[in-house]
Amino acid sequence: LENSALSASLLNDLGNVLAATKSHSEALAAYTESSILAKATGNHLLAVTAIVNAARVSVNQGNMKDAAERLTLGLQEQQEMSDSFGRAQVVLNIGMIYLAMKEQTSSLPPQQRKQAEEAFRLAGTIGENLKDNRTISYAWGYLGQLYEKEGRVEEALAMTRRSILAAQQAQAPESLYQWEWQTGRLLKAMNKPSDALLAYQRAVSTLQPIRNELSYGAVRPDKTFRETVGPLFFELADLLLHQAASSGEGTPKEGQFLRQARDTVESFKATELQDYFRDDCVQTAQSGATIIDKVHESTAVVYPIILPDRLELLVSMAGKLKRWAVPVSQSTLTHEIRQFRKTLEKRTTHQYLPHAQQLYQWLVKPIEEELKNKGITTLVFVPDGPMQTIPFAPLHDGKQFLIESYALATTPGLKLTDPRPIDRQNLKILSVGLTESVQGFPALPYVENEINDIEGMFGGAQLVDKDFNVLEMERLMRHTPFTIVHIASHGQFSGDASKTFVLAFDGKMTMDRLDQLIGLYQFREQPLDLLTLSACETAAGSDQAALGLAGVAIKAGARSALATLWFINDKASSDLVTEFYRQLKNSSNSKAEAIRQAQLQLLHNPQYTHPGYWSPFLLLNNWL
Repeated sequence: LENSALSASLLNDLGNVLAATKSHSEALAAYTESSILAKATGNHLLAVTAIVNAARVSVNQGNMKDAAERLTLGLQEQQEMSDSFGRAQVVLNIGMIYLAMKEQTSSLPPQQRKQAEEAFRLAGTIGENLKDNRTISYAWGYLGQLYEKEGRVEEALAMTRRSILAAQQAQAPESLYQWEWQTGRLLKAMNKPSDALLAYQRAVSTLQPIRNELSYGAVRPDKTFRETVGPLFFELADLLLHQAASSGEGTPKEGQFLRQARDTVESFKATELQDYFRDDCVQTAQSGATIIDKVHESTAVVYPIILPDRLELLVSMAGKLKRWAVPVSQSTLTHEIRQFRKTLEKRTTHQYLPHAQQLYQWLVKPIEEELKNKGITTLVFVPDGPMQTIPFAPLHDGKQFLIESYALATTPGLKLTDPRPIDRQNLKILSVGLTESVQGFPALPYVENEINDIEGMFGGAQLVDKDFNVLEMERLMRHTPFTIVHIASHGQFSGDASKTFVLAFDGKMTMDRLDQLIGLYQFREQPLDLLTLSACETAAGSDQAALGLAGVAIKAGARSALATLWFINDKASSDLVTEFYRQLKNSSNSKAEAIRQAQLQLLHNPQYTHPGYWSPFLLLNNWL
């Protein structure tokens, strides 16, 4: 159509798409052409926008020289524009890109630093001229952030308070929570912990009603929910733990601060799980849940909180909460966890052992004496972040594995479980599985024995190979109130919930489809007690993928799940699962004790002593 104005606009949009897919060179070409055409057609706002967008790509490439030249050009070009919301946004973006450059290079040259301040002040002035409180809020807030990074704490606080007032007047919680958070950081730096605590609590309180808008990749599509909002919750938890430490051991005040710290992390984790699944399943599960740390006197709930400079262990026993601080940094702990997971899967070596012993020293040794004194027989871990990617059973005290001393379970959250024991009088099992190789996945010849053994113990229905298709499974589940669904088939947990699946004969059954099938039970008097996935695997090193595994029972509306972190020997898996069900028949065994006995049987079999065979099985959620 030879429409240069439309071409300029489309080229900028194309640049955005290319930048989002990290096609940096192509994005820069599109932005450059867009700015030339926009300037030729008199659209100064679009011309400057394209230049500034190109500067952001240069920063992502690590090319700070080109980025600075483009930002200088953008500041010059915007002078030809009259005050408008668009102009304010452009200069705000210039300032924010300078902040991003400072983050990557630790300091800005004097000229660039001056231009960053100039951009924020200009945005604030334009906002005031337009009486646009939202723009004013961002302008003074980001200027406060620039001062904060330079250690100019008093000036930063003054600017941040101006931004809070503007955000309140604009009724803009999406900016207000950021400036309350910034206030908390600044007051903490000024050694005013009580005032800092109040600011952090206001930030979290402001954030709660808009958590859904901030999740689902809306804030920073290139970052996870944990990376964007997680630090707010963990910094608040850190402050609360420091307050607990200074309150005196065993005092009511200490207990109050410890519970608040735990609840802060718990609140974040529930939202993170909701963000992973992209729906409200977690919220629904929470509405009918119970706090699990008051369930049984012989059970201890271990709640690790990973902070930048240390690991905090909050342990509930008989409803009482105690804390232990372990001096290990987040980076050191994460590295050790990654190495442990990696070496555990190497079943021909004992490379895992030093890592198993080191993690034991950090996670169990500090609380060991207390567990013995209280007669604890079951440990329920509520892991966070990288800890979700490992089993706790093979942690080693130098003489034996943790599973040899305790029954173990994991749960993604304190309120995400239904603490009632399994009803053994009315067990109805649906066993499904694949023995044949389908869709490029290897055959699982021992699955047939596994399913036949389960049927021999409990009866029930079974679907094997071509009979295991989604429609047939749905037909059975619609008409029979099964209490256990056992799936012996390949499955994969990915960092993206939409790519998580269990293999049926006729295709991949996504998490959403599984949810629909098992969700049939959610509104019945007897919900699904146990979902077993006996041949799945979770991407190593992916905390996001582990979220999917942790949340599988919640998402599918089951009280508990038994699943594997990685694919193991077909025969070993079949033997372990069959023994688990045999132990489950014994009414004196909890589910946690049943899986413990099954794992011990494999451990004592000379063929399967390596934890790579028996440890990837995790009991998730309800362990009773």
